[in-house]
Amino acid sequence: MVKKETRIINVFSNEDAYSKKTEDLLRQKLQKSGFYVPREFSPEAELIVSIGGDGSFLRTLHKYDFPDIPFLGINTGHLGFFEELYPDQLDQFIFMYKQGRYEIQNLKTVKAEVKDGDKIVEYKGLNEVVIIGDRTRTIHLNISIGESFIERFSGDGIVVSTPAGSTAYNYSLGGSIVDPRLSILQITPIAPMNTTAYRSFTSSVVLPQELYVRVNPEHQDSNTCMIVVDGMEHKHDDIKEIILEFSDTIVKLMRFENYDFWNKVKTKFL
Repeated sequence: MVKKETRIINVFSNEDAYSKKTEDLLRQKLQKSGFYVPREFSPEAELIVSIGGDGSFLRTLHKYDFPDIPFLGINTGHLGFFEELYPDQLDQFIFMYKQGRYEIQNLKTVKAEVKDGDKIVEYKGLNEVVIIGDRTRTIHLNISIGESFIERFSGDGIVVSTPAGSTAYNYSLGGSIVDPRLSILQITPIAPMNTTAYRSFTSSVVLPQELYVRVNPEHQDSNTCMIVVDGMEHKHDDIKEIILEFSDTIVKLMRFENYDFWNKVKTKFL
């Protein structure tokens, strides 16, 4: 039985041996510092610590359905763009956390409302929503922004990214890096076709937060589309329409003193 006044911190890691070792060590240090660290997810926790890389962080976020609890990332992976600290900074983290020497970075999420046959399915992503054909088939998408029809896209697909996700798949496709303090969605094409038969945008399109994107697939050889949300695939066989826009959900990411987004970009990419 946990006392009501007990301060609870959830700690999770991926299956990597180094991550597991870091998790065990952090649990010991937190418990010695007066925190309670449950073995299962506690909705009463004041903080969630994710140990691994960006993929581990995103899987934890989705697994617990975007909880309204701040996250801290400890990087044992590769890029670690969401992660704030490294395993050799555990003592520093506990000291600064107990002193309240941190800030919360609020990150916006994107929502996809998918009309598949007679049912509607909703997805949320922190980084992006990707719409592609099944088995690498060329996909044809009628794309509207708000009430205005924009183009009949032909190619491998499109990525709709948030500012937080602008440094992920979007960036590898040649999309722009966006400061997360801005409220914009970015549509970036994947291998667009530009021939006498098909004309598609070849660069990103940037939208303000009040606009939404409507996508109506044209089904030809196959009716199957893949909706990929933060790297997690969802297959649909009869998509009529997809509406993409900002979600009301905010992800709270803990940042410590001297954090600067553009310094992080320089460190990770340049």
